[in-house]
Amino acid sequence: MVTNAELETPAGKQIPVIMSEIRTAAEQLANLGPAVSLFGSARVSRGSPYYETSEVIAGALADAGFAVIAGGGPGIMEAANKGAFEAGGTSVGLNISLPHEKHNNKYQTISLSFEYFYSRKATFFMHSFAYVALPGGFGTMDELFEALTLIQTGKVPPAPVILVGREYWQGLVGWLNDQMLGNGMISAHDTELFIIEDDPHKVVQRVLDFHATQQDDQQYAPSLPG
Repeated sequence: MVTNAELETPAGKQIPVIMSEIRTAAEQLANLGPAVSLFGSARVSRGSPYYETSEVIAGALADAGFAVIAGGGPGIMEAANKGAFEAGGTSVGLNISLPHEKHNNKYQTISLSFEYFYSRKATFFMHSFAYVALPGGFGTMDELFEALTLIQTGKVPPAPVILVGREYWQGLVGWLNDQMLGNGMISAHDTELFIIEDDPHKVVQRVLDFHATQQDDQQYAPSLPG
């Protein structure tokens, strides 16, 4: 319980809001079922090949019966929500209040609003059994490496992490191998926690193949990282 004295500090005022956001997300998504999170830039235009790829992947995931979770904003996030929405699937938008993203996209069957990245990010990992990352900036990198860290440390169950856009990701992957692995900052098996795949149909097939190996439906009940 937060005391009155603690409530007068900045963190004390933030904690109840964060807790409320996580609780609301858990309640509204309690029966979501198997879901896949798509990460990617808000700055990608609708005419970009990455926008189209995101839309195709999300639509195929929805057709396969999976809910799609995206950030609710423009760019790759809009494409992901649009693909799932127009396929008649469950399209979850985790909308964050930001000065440069003033409008949430309209392709959301479930729309949640967040003031804090902390609670928003927790919601991604509370509900997803697979992650697809398309090109993006700092926010995308934050989400991607959070997923990899949680899987690496066993704080969430093993999950496929698929990077889409070889040309975009290959420099980073080379650096991970040369510097992180080369200097002993990660282990060789850590580089197997993700794959690069550009073919949207193969991306979805990898998710389907992984899902087929899962025996316990309880894993899809909302669960915060351990």
